[in-house]
Amino acid sequence: MTFLDSSRWDSKIYVDGWREATGGTQDVLEPATGAVLGHVGVASAADVRRAATRAAQAQPDWAARRPEERAAVLRRAGQLWEDHAGEIQGWIIRESGGIEAKAGLETHTAANECYEAAALPSHPAGEVLTSNEDRWSFARRRPSGVVSVIAPFNFPLILSIRSVAPALALGNSVLLKPDPRTAVSGGVTLMRVFEEAGLPAGVLSLLPGGAETGAAVVEAPEVRVVSFTGSTAAGRKVGESAARLLKRAHLELGGNNALVVLPGTDVAKAASAGAFGSFMHQGQICMSTGRHFVHDSLYEDYVAALAQKAEHLLVGDPAGGPVALGPIIDEKQLNHIHALVEGAVQAGGRLAAGGTHEGLFYRPTVLADLALDNPAFAQEIFGPVAPVTRFSTLDEVVEMVNANDYGLAVGILGDVGAAMKLADRISSGKIHINEQTVADEANAPFGGVGASGTGSRFGGATANIEAFTEVQWLTMRPGIAPYPF
Repeated sequence: MTFLDSSRWDSKIYVDGWREATGGTQDVLEPATGAVLGHVGVASAADVRRAATRAAQAQPDWAARRPEERAAVLRRAGQLWEDHAGEIQGWIIRESGGIEAKAGLETHTAANECYEAAALPSHPAGEVLTSNEDRWSFARRRPSGVVSVIAPFNFPLILSIRSVAPALALGNSVLLKPDPRTAVSGGVTLMRVFEEAGLPAGVLSLLPGGAETGAAVVEAPEVRVVSFTGSTAAGRKVGESAARLLKRAHLELGGNNALVVLPGTDVAKAASAGAFGSFMHQGQICMSTGRHFVHDSLYEDYVAALAQKAEHLLVGDPAGGPVALGPIIDEKQLNHIHALVEGAVQAGGRLAAGGTHEGLFYRPTVLADLALDNPAFAQEIFGPVAPVTRFSTLDEVVEMVNANDYGLAVGILGDVGAAMKLADRISSGKIHINEQTVADEANAPFGGVGASGTGSRFGGATANIEAFTEVQWLTMRPGIAPYPF
């Protein structure tokens, strides 16, 4: 049997072992061909309740393990991602429609997430406080308990493991609900890795499903923290439910990210960066470049260079050979993309490249001369579309960049001094000078502001410890304190 042999998991969920789901099954589809690759179990609310109960039972023992024991599980998991990278990448390519390089990035990042998380069990767990009383006073970090992780389809492995690994490392148990469209890449792979890494039974459960399953993993009484990555609309619902139930929700949501091209910038290099930012993984990334702001002096040259890039990028089945772009995840998303492109042209935009598709394969598209209220400029497209407009002064571009509800990522290309001044005036969770907008590292805090979420709650020791632990005040005296009663 191979590592991901379907005879283990086909039509099943994982709760204390692979078992039949009471919510039925769902086909695993290959977007590029429509082929059925297998079937995953769909977790019902009853399945979630069973998993949450088991998670609460298993968590105290897992949290009580020596730090070196938890760290060892995370290190073994990291090695397993490397050992089985080829097989896992094959699933990412076929199930998510990602190109080979994207699949390689996912397994590489998954390994790094586990290696970084392996340092968390031995990280200082609090601080010694001063006190006006004759006592020792401490603030110590304790595991939150049961954590629910809800992950999307676009980078299914990275966007699952970046919460699962640190939550486990810090002594929590986890309920993982991947998007059912990528439940193998974003669910089965994690379950198999931690199963082989020696994670104790009950500490991690795999619960694929849709809205009903998502609601159940948020509402389960045992769950203390919800880590959600997905659309802003869905994130609002998760946040509202969590707030009503007095649970913490860490929300990493959508983005309509800006790339600013300053005067004097090398147009060829800027267009290369812009093309990567907008077209990588068919633009289906929360960090994709959704708004290109180009100085008047470079505008026409930039649009022409970006359009030329778009026209020469190969689109096709990533499992069939080297391509730059694969398929859109499904027809619903494709229709959303195409409607925004057509609406942009009707509203006065110029179609400089693309705008067509064959099946789910959408051509990389460049839209120029857009007003700020043009639908393709104002909304998150989540497709391979590069909307471009011009600016004349730095004050103007600051106002334009900030005139959007989202605040996830901004790239600024050109003079570093001018870019530094812009960075201080722009509201965004991440700013990259002389880089495009798509970037992530396991040791770096990640998150957005405004409609992009509740801030940096992923990546790095500080953000992860804040996300997945509770602070407990602990005092201690050499004897019982005297009281006036």
